[in-house]
Amino acid sequence: MRPLDIQSIGSELAIKWADGREDFIALEKLRRACPCAGCKGEIDILGNLYKNPEKPYAANAFELVKLVSVGGYALQPVWADGHNTGIYSFEYLRQFGL
Repeated sequence: MRPLDIQSIGSELAIKWADGREDFIALEKLRRACPCAGCKGEIDILGNLYKNPEKPYAANAFELVKLVSVGGYALQPVWADGHNTGIYSFEYLRQFGL
């Protein structure tokens, strides 16, 4: 499922989907669910999980600077604190509205 329109409105990301559904996702929720290896971790062949140590979020961690399109399948948010390694597939974003 592809989005027809995506806009940052205040503290939310508004997504209008091709099937007519509209989702409003809190930017804080989106940032805390960052799927990058540093935030969520990655598992090696032996099943060991590796990720960055937990640390408090900066005051501007939930401010969206811009969204970068990744191919035809995902978005990469750039946050005001400089974090930009999370790639959110459209399928992943769609789950936030459920």
